[in-house]
Amino acid sequence: MTTAPLRLLAVHAHPDDESSKGAATTARYAAEGVEVLVVSCTGGERGSILNPSYGRDITDLDEMRSVRTVEMAEAARALGVQHRWLGFVDSGLPEGDPLPPLPEGCFALTPLEDAAAPLVEIVREFRPHVITTYDPTGGYPHPDHIMCHRVAKEAYETAGDAERYRGRGEPWTPLKLYYNHGFSMARIRAVHEAMLGAGLESPFGDWVESRAAREIPEREVTTRVPVADYFDARDAALRAHATQIDPDGFFFAVPRDLELDEWPFEEYELAESRVATTLPEDDLFAGIRPPEETA
Repeated sequence: MTTAPLRLLAVHAHPDDESSKGAATTARYAAEGVEVLVVSCTGGERGSILNPSYGRDITDLDEMRSVRTVEMAEAARALGVQHRWLGFVDSGLPEGDPLPPLPEGCFALTPLEDAAAPLVEIVREFRPHVITTYDPTGGYPHPDHIMCHRVAKEAYETAGDAERYRGRGEPWTPLKLYYNHGFSMARIRAVHEAMLGAGLESPFGDWVESRAAREIPEREVTTRVPVADYFDARDAALRAHATQIDPDGFFFAVPRDLELDEWPFEEYELAESRVATTLPEDDLFAGIRPPEETA
């Protein structure tokens, strides 16, 4: 058990990931008085313009970084969270057969200890009780997402060890590590079937068929955090990323009332814990909160 204030660190690969993965959770905890810090490992410099209504193209990495810096600040305000940049350069998503090499100096090619050192320093400074990030697959095979997992896991495992990363602050041992599961097949199928049952066109039809056809294994969901009251904050944060998010597109295709009825929570996998907890959970701080604060 620990005393307030509780602290949550959410580690993401690019600006906009914090708004599409666990955003309502961070908004909820921030509103409840938890100190929440989002870390973006890269500046999203090599992201494409994914919003067809954005109105212009951006090909210069420095310009894209500047634009996405402004977007990220607005998203953080919408969620009510603190934000830090880890400072690495977006690796881009390689395409083709065979895949081209990753660009020199990018995040995914950075040696692990060099990439993890600034995050270890942030962990030792911010002193989070809980860290969230992606599972070992990255959630999808973007090299920055996979590297983000590696870096966050390294920081979770080593930040409390005084012999590791010397000169990077006083040791601090986080208590729990979670993986985001924002696009689980259970959620996708439930919302897909509800939309079809309501006579609506589902945005998940092709997704359900392709995921099922490839027999992608589902990772364990241990924790469902109720977040129905914070979908507005999530949506505002998504819209802040105007280069990436189409306000008439995929992320807004499910009617809010249907989403509230079918899936009013966000899902996580408890990957590691240094405290006793009982699964399933409905709180990332289960086993950490003082008894009087536990519902």
